[in-house]
Amino acid sequence: MTAATSADTHCPYCALQCAMRLDPASGAAPGRPTEVAVTPRDFPTNRGGLCQKGWTSARVLTAPDRLTVPLVRDAQGELAPSSWDEALDVVATRLREIQDRHGREAVAVFGGGGLTNEKAYTLGKFARTVLATPNIDYNGRFCMSSAAAAATRAFGVDRGLPFPLADLGGADAVLLLGSNVAETMPPAVQHLAGARAAGGLVVVDPRRSATAALADDGQGAHLQPVPGTDLVVLLALLHIVWAEGLDDAAYVAERTSGAEAVRRAVSQWWPERAETVCGVPAAQLRRVARLLAAASPSRGGRGAYVLTGRGVEQSTQGTATVTAAIALALVLGLPGRVGSGYGAITGQGNGQGGREHGQKADQLPGYRRIDDDGARRHVAAVWGVAPESLPGSGRPAVELLHALGTADGPRALLVHGSNLVVSAPNATRVTENLRSLDLLVVSDVVPSETALLADVVLPVTQWAEEEGTMTSLEGRVIRRRRALDPPGEARSELWVLAELARRLGSPVTLETDPAEVFDELARASAGGVADYAGLSHERLDADEAGGGPGLYWPVPSADHPGTPRLFLTGFPTPDGRARMIPVDHVGPSDDVRAEAPVHLVTGRVLQHYQSGAQTRRVPELAAALDGAYVELHPLLADRLGIVEGAAVRVTSRRGDAVAPARLTGRIRPDTVFMPFHWAGEGSVNRVTSDATDPVSGMPEFKVCAVDVAPAAEPA
Repeated sequence: MTAATSADTHCPYCALQCAMRLDPASGAAPGRPTEVAVTPRDFPTNRGGLCQKGWTSARVLTAPDRLTVPLVRDAQGELAPSSWDEALDVVATRLREIQDRHGREAVAVFGGGGLTNEKAYTLGKFARTVLATPNIDYNGRFCMSSAAAAATRAFGVDRGLPFPLADLGGADAVLLLGSNVAETMPPAVQHLAGARAAGGLVVVDPRRSATAALADDGQGAHLQPVPGTDLVVLLALLHIVWAEGLDDAAYVAERTSGAEAVRRAVSQWWPERAETVCGVPAAQLRRVARLLAAASPSRGGRGAYVLTGRGVEQSTQGTATVTAAIALALVLGLPGRVGSGYGAITGQGNGQGGREHGQKADQLPGYRRIDDDGARRHVAAVWGVAPESLPGSGRPAVELLHALGTADGPRALLVHGSNLVVSAPNATRVTENLRSLDLLVVSDVVPSETALLADVVLPVTQWAEEEGTMTSLEGRVIRRRRALDPPGEARSELWVLAELARRLGSPVTLETDPAEVFDELARASAGGVADYAGLSHERLDADEAGGGPGLYWPVPSADHPGTPRLFLTGFPTPDGRARMIPVDHVGPSDDVRAEAPVHLVTGRVLQHYQSGAQTRRVPELAAALDGAYVELHPLLADRLGIVEGAAVRVTSRRGDAVAPARLTGRIRPDTVFMPFHWAGEGSVNRVTSDATDPVSGMPEFKVCAVDVAPAAEPA
């Protein structure tokens, strides 16, 4: 194996994309895999900081069970080592047989928010040209779809943060709903210091999370609503702003439309009524509304931000909740002003770029709609195919997973960068559907729970072994660089997809050099909402070499400086105004009742990431937290006869999970919390709801009704 080299790159985990440097590790034992050492780099997002996951990220590169050769399930039902030729021939032959027998739509593709822009783009191109199937979606549907839907219809564009993250530092107030950044992306907390110092950090969360504790220590406010009622909190804040004359009337008149309909809709949500639904005291709601208004530019404040995260978005009313958050920001006159605005905290490393360039069921590269004739003509010309040959919109993620193996659903699934057995809602049903397929092919770096179900497993490269680009939560396009060779026979997905295309007889060219793929992506995105036309690997490298912090899309030409802040001169809507849309609270799809009287909420912990397929293989992180747990209030535990450390069974209509009890006063007495990083009996996604938001297709991960009881056997 070639020795490691030094490289400036970015962390493989969340969308903060902390900058780091990789250098050859000293003192590696002979015969061990080549290792690299991680040191943080100064960068506007992380400012030289890393979290535990970032510091230990290189350990995943040398995981003992790293996939290094293709595996094909043999006649005895076991996954056995294979050559690449054999494995790819098996995949191509069976894909062709399935499509000949059942039609093009019988093959589906499921991608991931951790893929580079180049791989995400190629995966979408492969699905729509080589396979000619509409059925492609990705796990970003579980992450950003509600925020994306709401932002697109309000602003005409979806970029998680339409401003640099560092802008938050100058604000007097930040309202943060449903995001525990202190544990999910710790280096971001430093950007909240200004609001904390001004006493203006407000966190909305049913738990007193690490982030809520930052606001609840005299530096702001922690609102602790009944799970599933965040929308009511926002409707009440809107009511108060208008009722007390705290709105920026001139901004609303000049830069928005639809305000009067929203004003009428929120008139019924006076704070005392809202308190009876959401549980947040009316006096606290008034204090927060006044705090935000005082911080707004129209009242002489240094600025205010409204930010949303998965806690309020992963709901059947997630799009409505974000719509109300945007309306609050607009009524206060925040979006489009330097130092103020609305934004959504993107979770996955390339959750932003992954949805911009073709992994979503209804989108083409450049964030173009697949049902737009002009978009289809443009992208088809870049791809060298006829526009009419491109399939239409496919099924969004949850609907796609429900259809697997059914009479009119896909019979084959290709999975790239996703561990559905752990990460999908109602995971037991998803697992059964995966087992029912005629063909399951998984490309991964480790034998995840989903890979272990596959008929064919393809070993692929990971972050430090490949070149490419990522797009951070701010829309900043940054470079990922290779520091070492992949182990064994692991190959890039770019090569895998090109080889499959060749075996399937496709006339469409799939490039394998990441720089060339990016150049094609730039052409395909030209003129789109997410326009990368002026970018290239060469330009991004030159920018960083010159001390630049990366470039923010849209970048429509090679001489364009990028767009760090959107909306300064208007909104990309037909009339240039932001659209305000009335919404109302209807509650969770699976609300508490006699047989399920407790709310369940889920989330992440400091040491682990997403399905845990990577972080559970890092010894330091596994030692710090080696399994799931059930967090519950001592009052609830006493009523149920549960003691600290005892096994607890959490049961919903869909299934159950068992894990040890953790008693804490930082959660509501009517609520339990479980992290979602584990498989097996502690897998909380066996319990979560797969009901979806009617606009975005986002599943309702974050709240459902459960019964909680001592488990008969220890966890």
